[in-house]
Amino acid sequence: MAKAGLIHVLLCPLLLVALLQSCHGQERQVHIVYMGELPRGDFSGASAHHSMLEEVLGSTSSAKESLIYSYGKSFNGFAAKLTDDEVAKLSEMEGVISVFPDRKLKLHTTRSWDFMGVTEPRRGSPQEGDVIIGLLDTGIWPESESFSDEGLSPPPSKWKGECQGANFTCNNKIIGARYYNSDNSDDDTDFKSPRDSEGHGTHTSSTAAGREVVGASYFGLAEGTATGGVPGARIAVYKVCWSFGCSSADILAAFDDAIADGVDVISVSLGSDFPGQYFEDPIAIGSFHAMRKGILTSASAGNSGPFPSTVSNFAPWIQTVAASTIDRKFVAQVALGNGQVYTGVSVNSFDLNGKSFPLIWGGGAVNYSAGADTTISKFCFPGALNSHKVQGKIVLCETIDGIRGIFIASTGVSIANGVGTIMAADSSINDFAFSYSFPATVISTEDGLKVLDYIKSTENPIATILVGETWKDVMAPYVVSFSSRGPNPITPDILKPDLTAPGVDILAAWSPVAPPSIDSEDTRSVKFNVISGTSMSCPHASGAAAYVKAVHPNWSPAAIKSALMTTAFVVDPKKHEDLEFAYGSGHINPLKAIDPGLIYDASEADYIDFLCKQGYNTTTLKLITGDNSSFCTTTVPGRAWSLNYPSFSIAVEDGLPIRAVFSRTVTNVGPPNSTYTLSWSMPSSLTVRVEPSVLSFSATGEKKSFTVAVYGPNIEQQPITSGTITWTYGVFEVRSPLVVYTILPGSSFSFSTSQNKPNFKGSSMFHNNGILGGHK
Repeated sequence: MAKAGLIHVLLCPLLLVALLQSCHGQERQVHIVYMGELPRGDFSGASAHHSMLEEVLGSTSSAKESLIYSYGKSFNGFAAKLTDDEVAKLSEMEGVISVFPDRKLKLHTTRSWDFMGVTEPRRGSPQEGDVIIGLLDTGIWPESESFSDEGLSPPPSKWKGECQGANFTCNNKIIGARYYNSDNSDDDTDFKSPRDSEGHGTHTSSTAAGREVVGASYFGLAEGTATGGVPGARIAVYKVCWSFGCSSADILAAFDDAIADGVDVISVSLGSDFPGQYFEDPIAIGSFHAMRKGILTSASAGNSGPFPSTVSNFAPWIQTVAASTIDRKFVAQVALGNGQVYTGVSVNSFDLNGKSFPLIWGGGAVNYSAGADTTISKFCFPGALNSHKVQGKIVLCETIDGIRGIFIASTGVSIANGVGTIMAADSSINDFAFSYSFPATVISTEDGLKVLDYIKSTENPIATILVGETWKDVMAPYVVSFSSRGPNPITPDILKPDLTAPGVDILAAWSPVAPPSIDSEDTRSVKFNVISGTSMSCPHASGAAAYVKAVHPNWSPAAIKSALMTTAFVVDPKKHEDLEFAYGSGHINPLKAIDPGLIYDASEADYIDFLCKQGYNTTTLKLITGDNSSFCTTTVPGRAWSLNYPSFSIAVEDGLPIRAVFSRTVTNVGPPNSTYTLSWSMPSSLTVRVEPSVLSFSATGEKKSFTVAVYGPNIEQQPITSGTITWTYGVFEVRSPLVVYTILPGSSFSFSTSQNKPNFKGSSMFHNNGILGGHK
């Protein structure tokens, strides 16, 4: 009964959430009404949206009270408080594409840019000053040295944005700042301005475009010169994330503004844990309209790995970024009283000066009065440890539930006044490090058993945790365990993620009022912090995209993404069982991407054709584009193999043969007179025919088309297998992955085929905050 009582206390908040979900009834909840492109001519979105609400709600005052946002700068739609019945009525109104609930999305560098070869002589080119990166995040700390505007000219004339909020000043580096909080649910720690109290937005902004700061470090660890990928580029901040999360309604409002403000690249280090249809997803909607205006959206893949089909932000017009390691890792060793030393992963800034402390096992410090027993206290659950036994000691904790178990254990020991903690965890999560508010490190489960044996066999066991060090990781780069994996949960014919970038143990600027560790009560203050997540890899790819945009200002979003994908470093497949589902086309190589030779370009018309094959009808697409010439030649859903994508994906139903024909067009952006020859590397079970196998160009900008036919035997229950298709001319190698995998019989190749209006009854969701620094 005691153990059951403690578990009940732990689960009680979850039961409360479920109860609240079941009791919404006709209570008004915020929903987003998406209506596509802005109508042509003189159009007042606010007036039109108010009229629609007045018609549905029955009065002017109710409509005014209901309306939260009117989106009318870059696309058409609004956010409003609605009951289920009102949602149903609006869903049936002419011009409405989708109505979906406002959900809370989660926030998914000294060494990292050097690791990719982007070194000082190639940084800070004059044309970078014309590139504006818009970041949707937790805001920014404008006084950070990373955002100095020394030597920068005024913003480019195309900039139409503004600087909002009290106690916040923009400059020639941070040229714009806005904030959004539709439900006014900020915490006492939040600033009601674009100022960052979480640290996350400051970190991502400086990673993408921070100025050079000499001598940056985290309490002396990883000391060096911190810089972003494009230190001369401008930053525009859109604060959509707060301590409670990121609202869909706020995200769409930020996209609406950012597109109209004149940004060149949008960086979104956040996403949903649940896959949604393209036009019921705020990031997919916003990025589609950004693409129409020539703006590339770079977004994080998510932190739900290594589980399959967890990748988020998977629309083909988005650049989806996985997270991989750099050649530096943080370690903190444990020295026992018997002379044994074990290596753990930790960004440990605390120096015990070699002093040893009594060592105790969590299972031997049970808080019986709280209803705990050894089976609970060994995991160091908060409240399950006897503080009288733990105080002044280092505690060995076993862990459960992966990363969450590390948070649980470190918090439990801290609450019980332990000196430090040694956490034993599965090796699958020992590929990145956390920082803590007291001495702590994470060792392997095997080493944990050895430490436990020492504790049980020694009368007075002692230990010390050594201050952190940085070691060279010769295995880098490899995709980190937490990085979300493919396949694409909505359109299997589009390979996601697109590529991978540094996202592990990244040092970048930080808000000095934000906790510098995973302990929310940590009162220390830092200017730079080390955190991990696909939130950290995304701004690396955003910076790389801005780097390419600076050199090629007229390239389309698809062209920039193609350049980054086809020139990526090859990732060692032997390190990844899930192959391209982990790393996409490979690890970004910004220097090579500015001169890729050939690009796979795609226009709005190409994406419209893709959407037709996903089952969207002409009526819907005309609303999305605002163009009556947008139409579908067929209403029968088909494969996405004709979209001009820089990678190739074949999803085969169990028991069927491998049969796929892709059509592609490449544009020559290299030397005018050039001839590219084909090569490929494929598993022996596949037969590949490419026609033509030679592409000869006589001019820069010339286009050539080819087809790729892939054949193979009947397959069943086959994991991913892959190869590559490469066009080569001199120093140019234009490389694309090709993957084959099986799906269950009867599975749809497109999960977007229904044109029925959705039923949102009981669909409101609560999302717990995430646990990685990069996906908060």
